[in-house]
Amino acid sequence: MTNKIWLDLYPTEIPKTIDYEKIPLQEFLTRASKKYPDKTAIHFLGKDVSYKEFHESSLKFANYLRSIGIVKGDRVAIMLPNCPQNAIAYFGILYSGAIVVQTNPLYTEREIKYQMVDSGAKAIITLDLLYPRVMKVVKNTELEHVIVTGIKDYLPFPKNIVYPFIQKREHGITVKVEHRGINHLFTEIMKTANTDAIHNDFDFEEDVAILQYTGGTTGPPKGVMLTHKNLISNTTMCNSWLYKCKEGEEVGLGVLPFFHVYGMTTVLILTVMLGNKMVLLPKFDATTTLKTIQKQKPTLFPGAPTIYIGLLNHPDLEKYDLSSIKACISGSSALPLEIQEKFEEVTGGKLVEGYGLTETSPVTHANFVWSDNRQKGSIGVPWPDTDSCILGPDSAEPLAFGEVGEIAVKGPQVMKGYWNKPQDTEETFRDGWFLTGDLGYMDEHGYFYVVDRKKDMIIAGGFNIYPREIEEVLYEHEAIQECVAAGIPDAYRGETVKVFIVLKEGKKVTEEELNTFCRARLAAFKVPRQYEFRTELPKTAVGKILRRTLIEEEKKKSANESLSS
Repeated sequence: MTNKIWLDLYPTEIPKTIDYEKIPLQEFLTRASKKYPDKTAIHFLGKDVSYKEFHESSLKFANYLRSIGIVKGDRVAIMLPNCPQNAIAYFGILYSGAIVVQTNPLYTEREIKYQMVDSGAKAIITLDLLYPRVMKVVKNTELEHVIVTGIKDYLPFPKNIVYPFIQKREHGITVKVEHRGINHLFTEIMKTANTDAIHNDFDFEEDVAILQYTGGTTGPPKGVMLTHKNLISNTTMCNSWLYKCKEGEEVGLGVLPFFHVYGMTTVLILTVMLGNKMVLLPKFDATTTLKTIQKQKPTLFPGAPTIYIGLLNHPDLEKYDLSSIKACISGSSALPLEIQEKFEEVTGGKLVEGYGLTETSPVTHANFVWSDNRQKGSIGVPWPDTDSCILGPDSAEPLAFGEVGEIAVKGPQVMKGYWNKPQDTEETFRDGWFLTGDLGYMDEHGYFYVVDRKKDMIIAGGFNIYPREIEEVLYEHEAIQECVAAGIPDAYRGETVKVFIVLKEGKKVTEEELNTFCRARLAAFKVPRQYEFRTELPKTAVGKILRRTLIEEEKKKSANESLSS
């Protein structure tokens, strides 16, 4: 273990260790429904769902699953955007004793098939729009039941009448599913199923609640086994970090999708744990999000840098009142300092960078939200009960302050392992430390800094170059809205630095100007050799820029040029 010097930085309001409740995750919903039965739990596009309705609907879903043969330990997939049905199904699956398999609604048939086969899911709940895609892969999986719902099912009148016509106009299809055979309608389940309590044997330490799949940027996606202990501990840590927030009084904005572990923990679980209200949006749209903030007045807004960037660069930003926001913890990628400062200026709230992975439920580090000990450019310090250090390539001994190595962590939020992949699990741990795959260092006070992904490091002419450092410099330029640096093939240097850039609306800048700008701030070997201007960058559903996609494009381009020469 390391010397946890960062604990001396903790405000007195944050506990250094926590006594976690050893209960099933779904017990949080049971409690909230008893304490706040008539309080709004979910707001969705004008529709309010109370905690009583939320709880009863989840029990109906659970009992229906049991009636069609789902038993403890079975896997049930959720392939939905953020909507009430997603939250209801999530807790319903847990009540039934089954394991939730979160599935991205944007997945292609190939990706759906892979995840269903790998998880062995027996049932899936999905949107009517996605039903044809799911049905094309069913016969090649273990899926026995397909539960279908639609956005209109939880829209208020008259939106629920109008929406099907909008859906047909925008997507060009109308899907009608009958409640029979392997097909089940969510609306029928809510009409017919009972609300009986279900009791299962329970092991806080070992029982898996969620199979959360990794992004698969370095190989096929892996199912991360997150236990009730993992998720409850991480959510409780989050609650302690946000110590100024009050139970039953906060409003969380759910823009981050629940199929991403960060949105699931910091919006879905945290909200229910505290009996708060969650405002859900099925996808991120800057205008819709700004209107929602002004009307619903969320106090907590977890997000990703690209979400905050999108809002700050909206042409009508000054027309909206964002002053309700108290705190935001940014995850998924590095938070540019310029964005942090501007967002805090606009909202009056606090925006800090956090750090974590799917394998850690997800948060391990964060900057202090309300303390003067916030450290700019840092991911902050480990959360309560979390230990962290920097390891060298082959050692379990922590490196000295300031030395760059791999960030490693220990804590109750660290996964049980990868689903059906014991060798991968073993390779991810070293003497009890979970290896994150991220390069970084710790300073003498206990603050941690991410240098870059281990696999994203660029080696050009023998020099190690970290894309994040280049991106931080470019974000200082007034014309740049988004950027990503990547190592691309180079016959002489092995790799060279190329930057992909999206400019702010109405702004212009030349390659020569950017080159001069970078040379004044970076060592010569780090300065980008190529610049490419784009209207948008490829991203994940949570707004994380897909550096690997751009690198693969460049590799194909390089290969084609070699063939033609």
